[in-house]
Amino acid sequence: MINYRLYLIRHGITSGNLEGKYIGKTDLPLCESGREAITELAKQEVYPAVQKVYSAPLQRCLETADIIYPDKPLLRIDGISECDFGEYEGKTPDELKDRPDYIKWIKGGYDAAPPDGESYGHFAIRCLDGLYEIFTDMMSRDITAAAVITHSGVIMNLLAGYGLPKMRPIDFAVDQGEGYEIHLSTFLWQHGPTFEIKGRLF
Repeated sequence: MINYRLYLIRHGITSGNLEGKYIGKTDLPLCESGREAITELAKQEVYPAVQKVYSAPLQRCLETADIIYPDKPLLRIDGISECDFGEYEGKTPDELKDRPDYIKWIKGGYDAAPPDGESYGHFAIRCLDGLYEIFTDMMSRDITAAAVITHSGVIMNLLAGYGLPKMRPIDFAVDQGEGYEIHLSTFLWQHGPTFEIKGRLF
């Protein structure tokens, strides 16, 4: 049975991250310190060798992919974009803390969504669809090792929702440039869908 190795890597830091803002669909580039930090990690050769890179389509992910894997073929995957925070985009939790709709949203629930934003349930299904697209491409092209450059919310959602062993989403939080190794097989995927979490990259 073939194991397909994926390395889920969070993009580098942006000005919005530094300011503590919700920046789901907001298309910010890496800030200078973000580019420098990812470049330094790449120089240290902490990232595994891969055959292909799959990236969310926003600038912060594409720029991170280009720094870490400049010579690898890249495919953009819309399904692994960060959650759309609707009216909360560009705002901090402190700016939103007195809004009743925000208080309700942070309590969670499958249908909970920011105004004009994406529900937790839709986000979870979309992330799974994105991973399915990646896995299908890997199998069809005999790719057994690939990097996935994406967002913190996507990584936590996928690992907590579909990974083994089971843990809470917050247990899978990683800093910018960090990530996890997972192994997919056709057996686990068809019986889950699920995959094996091997651990953090470094």
